[in-house]
Amino acid sequence: MTNFSTPEPPGADNVIVQEIGKRTNTKLNIQWVSSNNYAEKTKVTLASGDIPDLMFVMDPFDPLVMQMAKEGAFWELTPERVKAYPNLAAYPSAVWENSRMQDGKNYGIPAVRPMGGWSFINIRKDWLDKLGLKMPQTTDELFETMKAFTYNDPDGNGRQDTYGLAGNQGSFLFEPLFNSTQGKWKLKDGKLAHIYLEPQTRDALLFEKKLYDEKVIPEDFAVLKLSQFEDMAKGNKAGMWVDTVEASWRPTEELRKTIPNADFLPMTYLISPEGKKMAYQWRGFNGIFLIPKKVSEEKLKTILQLMDYGSSQEGTDLAWYGFKDVHYTEKDGIKLATEQAKKDIVSQSALGKIFSRDEKYLWAYRTGMPADVFERNKKIVDARVPYLVGDIGNGLYSEAASKFGAEIDKKVDDLRVKIVMGKEPISAWDDFVKNLSKDDNFQNIIKEVNDSYQKRIAGKK
Repeated sequence: MTNFSTPEPPGADNVIVQEIGKRTNTKLNIQWVSSNNYAEKTKVTLASGDIPDLMFVMDPFDPLVMQMAKEGAFWELTPERVKAYPNLAAYPSAVWENSRMQDGKNYGIPAVRPMGGWSFINIRKDWLDKLGLKMPQTTDELFETMKAFTYNDPDGNGRQDTYGLAGNQGSFLFEPLFNSTQGKWKLKDGKLAHIYLEPQTRDALLFEKKLYDEKVIPEDFAVLKLSQFEDMAKGNKAGMWVDTVEASWRPTEELRKTIPNADFLPMTYLISPEGKKMAYQWRGFNGIFLIPKKVSEEKLKTILQLMDYGSSQEGTDLAWYGFKDVHYTEKDGIKLATEQAKKDIVSQSALGKIFSRDEKYLWAYRTGMPADVFERNKKIVDARVPYLVGDIGNGLYSEAASKFGAEIDKKVDDLRVKIVMGKEPISAWDDFVKNLSKDDNFQNIIKEVNDSYQKRIAGKK
């Protein structure tokens, strides 16, 4: 079971699915689930106990996943076991390390991805040029650029029908950015502080409310799906959109069918209100593939062989690009997808969700991308290196968080939307934070995460 972000998933009779099965002597039965509701489907499937032989989970540190791992629901992938599969064993040590669970063990195959080139703001360079604007660097400049994209008719159609930002990534983007961190934790005086209690989070909420009040984000942002935000970018309706470096080509390619100079340019960094130049660093994997203990050891080996093949150059090229001169042509090292590739759903957004290899510029390249765009993207990936900020809380365990974290997060998400939309005053956040700081369960989360952090530090010495 895995997710997909193509318009339709490959069918059981898909030519590449069949070819992978032939080359690995494997019969593949893939349950495809849309990325829009994959997290929800994951929880339902895990809770049911009827787990597929190989199941992708986006968040291996979800409390339910960690609890099930602790109870022995999944095969442990020890270094001794993995070393028999050379392509999996060749993943960077940081990828295996970052995907370990609370007991220091790996319970899944990481869906390996580069550390750089991850999701950040992609901005319409052609709109900047048309309006005579410079690339924004600070959050204040970002806001002014969003206003210009909303009110200064960047598409030239004489109507006010564009937005500064496709959606409101909210806690993903602005709250960590205002705290000069990524995720929910920041390092202060040698300890981890939760950003919910930090004054910078309040500032971020007010910033997000300003975006809503000035109508530079969609009025219905809270109910729109991620795919709908991308549709806005593809439809010439938004000047900024958040995704990986290579993903910037998706709306650009669509727009250039009617607007030849359209150009979503990935930003190199933003300067946080605290003065830190930053972009987000990925943890080196996009989730993990769990193998339940109901699977026999013999079948486990077959699955690992399949995934090892899928991590080879041959395997990933087949999954991502298909057959040469059928699904793609190649010139000057650039692969151009054919119409047949679209018909057969050959894409990194389909089978590429299952099979991947360690590739520095994976998030710089996309099939069909012009050579100049690829070269520019590589330079952006390299230029981001000094500014990358990782999630310091990645993989840290708290029993209290597994019990109460999701409920607290939901309260925060609900309250944030109400404040942004003006249904609650900012004083409601102040009251919430005051109560949260006294909440025993939340204090236990902070203590246990810090204990886990200290153990990690001790383990690295």
